[in-house]
Amino acid sequence: MSLDDLFSAEPEERRPKKEEKGPKRRSWAVWVLLNVALVAAATVVTMAALKAGHYHVSVVIVVAAFVGLRLIMLAVGLVKAPPRPRRRDLEANDPDGPGADALKDAVRRWERTLDRAQSDADLYSRNVLPVLAELTDERLRLRHGITRASDPRRARELLGDPLWAALHDRGRRTPKTRELETYVEALERL
Repeated sequence: MSLDDLFSAEPEERRPKKEEKGPKRRSWAVWVLLNVALVAAATVVTMAALKAGHYHVSVVIVVAAFVGLRLIMLAVGLVKAPPRPRRRDLEANDPDGPGADALKDAVRRWERTLDRAQSDADLYSRNVLPVLAELTDERLRLRHGITRASDPRRARELLGDPLWAALHDRGRRTPKTRELETYVEALERL
């Protein structure tokens, strides 16, 4: 399952099922003949160019060089990155259609959650406050090497009383927009 599958807005049952096809397998003899022909053609061209330039190099050395090069190319082909995923067809060429951008979809979900949390204190304390606490601990850890739990006194100094109180008073009313802006500014100052 890819990240696009996880973040897509389209339900599982509406997605078309991909046909499972195995890779085409050529016979081993055909594969060997193609590689021998490739090395032989490269050797003939190289030997002709060397003769035209009045250089004398053993055919064995040229063949060995091309066989080595072909082996390296085959080895690199075995460890190459997977092909890039194809862009999904969007409905009516709408760049903001469903599934167009998973990050935009996630931001929109958070916007809706924050809008609903303005009027529902329980939703705020269940969804928004834990994420705000995680962000706060992460900023403290990255910038100052502490968390709220490891050094509460220093964390409280860095965060300021309003943000500290908001993170530790779970039964409090839903903050107003201006208070949330103050909390975000305090996090950005860290």
